[in-house]
This record gives sequence, structure tokens and C-alpha cells, in this order.
Amino acid sequence: MPDPSPTQLLAGLSEVAGRYDAILCDVWGVLHDGKRAFDRACAALKAFRTERGPVVLITNAPVPKARVTAVFPRVGVPDDCFDDVVASGDATHHELQIHAPGPVYPIGLSEDRSVYGGLDLDFTDDPARARVICCTSLREYPHGHPDDYRDELERLAAYRLPMICANPDIQFRHGDRLIWSAGALAAIYETLGGEVIRPGKPDAPIYRLAMERVAEISGRDIRPERVLGIGDGPATDVRGANAMGMDALFIGGGIHGHAMADGEGFLESAQAVLAADGAVARYAMPELSW
Repeated sequence: MPDPSPTQLLAGLSEVAGRYDAILCDVWGVLHDGKRAFDRACAALKAFRTERGPVVLITNAPVPKARVTAVFPRVGVPDDCFDDVVASGDATHHELQIHAPGPVYPIGLSEDRSVYGGLDLDFTDDPARARVICCTSLREYPHGHPDDYRDELERLAAYRLPMICANPDIQFRHGDRLIWSAGALAAIYETLGGEVIRPGKPDAPIYRLAMERVAEISGRDIRPERVLGIGDGPATDVRGANAMGMDALFIGGGIHGHAMADGEGFLESAQAVLAADGAVARYAMPELSW
């Protein structure tokens, strides 16, 4: 765990870029909000790539990276601000291989089925037949609520089925609204005594994949203390960086934007949000910029 010293407010990433050889950066809430790209954030990552080293985007999206990058042209994220993408969907795909052929009890949107591509899996909606649950999202995007799943989750927990949670985020921001995510269902499942496997942030599998990509791009291994983790989720991005021994930069304008004070009060509100999730960020900014 990094030293829990007071969080430093940055005016720009350039103030500390020289301390790091690579960046692992979140996507939703940092680079775009599902509708538009944040131009200053994209420019900051491009500048880091030019002056320092690789940028690998690391996201809890429950789909393969090709689905993540397919959104970028529509929202305006340029392809010169990152080197590669590692998605929770990629880590989930690896975890599902361990459980093949299932049967798998799926919870999520039909569009999420790309996470199962190339796997020899059987599927069932009968808990008595299932061997594992895979939860990628709520089925009623964007209006679903976790409480509506409690009865279903109670039935599944009674069969002691492990749940693979492909997106550990509790909520994510889409434009100006917050959408419930698979992590909210996983949290309920745990309160019911169910086992949850989280391939994505903040757990290690997705970070191992990301660090492998950093090493391949750099042509050398880079120590975690020389990698900066950037994200707007204290419980996922920041705690994940903490567990890996990386410094973290918390972006306050994303998922917790509604709780952030303006001006001089920003840092105090950021520290309160971080503390609530037991997360330690060395730096904080309202939005990523160079």
C-alpha cells in the first residue's frame, strides 16, 4: 500500500510526468462520458506518450477491447492518445475458459455476448443445471435497478453458484446520468452468501494483463512504482493501483462529479470520497489535463 500522505492537487499531469515511465488509464469518466470525448484528457495522454512512455487504457467494460475502441470514433477519442486497451471483458474471457463448458447462467445484455466469443460454452436459465453465473450488466439498460434482481439472486445463491462479475463497477456515468452496472448485482450476491470472482479492477487479473502489454510495448519490464494509475473510481481504479504498488491520480469529475466541490473545496471533497472507499491517491485533479 502506498504511503497514505495527503493527496496533492495537480494543475496538470506535466507536473509529475517525469516520475513515471508508463500510465494505466481508465476510460469512462476520464477520457469520455459515453457521448463525447474529453479533449484535454486525450491531449494529456498523447503528450505523455510523446515525452515519456506507453499509455495502456484499462477499463471495466465487460466486452473485448475491440468493442471498447469501436466507440472511440463516434465520441471523438483519437487513436494517438493510447497504445493499447485491456478490458475486463478480456480478463473475463480468460476466467470463463477455466469454467468451460459450463453450463453458464448469463445475466446481461444480448450485446454483451461478445465476451463469450470463441469459447465452447453451454448456457442455461435453470440454476439447477448451471455451474457458474456470468454477470456482464443489468438486462434493462439504461433503466434497470439492482433491487429488482434480489429474488433472482437469492435463488442463485441457494445453489451456491460462483458469479463471475465481468464489470465490477457499481455505476458508471453516461452523459449526465448514472447507470447501474454489474458490480451492483455482485455486491448484493455477496450479501446473500454468494461467491464473486472479479476479473476486472480492482483485482489483479486485469492489471497483470495490462502490465504485460506495458512490458511488450516498452521492450522491458517496468516496476509498478514507475507506473501511474489514473481513474475516477476510488473503489476500482484507485484501490486497484494501491494493491499493485502504483501511485494513483484520482479524477474527480467522473463518477463522483456530483460530490465534488468547486475551487478551493475540491481537494477536501476528493479526500472525503477517497477515504469513504479506503483508497489512497497521491494526486487529484477535477479533470485530466497536461
